[in-house]
Amino acid sequence: MAALTDVNGVPVNFEAPATKLNAITKSDSTDLTSLKIRALWIGGAGDVAVIAFNDTAAVTIAGVLAGTLLPISVTKVMSANTSATSIVGLS
Repeated sequence: MAALTDVNGVPVNFEAPATKLNAITKSDSTDLTSLKIRALWIGGAGDVAVIAFNDTAAVTIAGVLAGTLLPISVTKVMSANTSATSIVGLS
């Protein structure tokens, strides 16, 4: 399992608060690895299809409610099968 590191190669501390917010555009091709996403805020309810940091295939999390914080590190938020809106990546 690869560890997430910051731009200086220092391991990301998942117990510390997020220090950067990233507006997420759903895309089946955009790789978010460089953003070091460690959680997703879901602003508008729906399904969320993601590829987790140590996975290679997308998994759809169905029926995510608006205002949910998903504590998962992701490399992609897929356009296909994602109906949730106003998604923010926390890093």
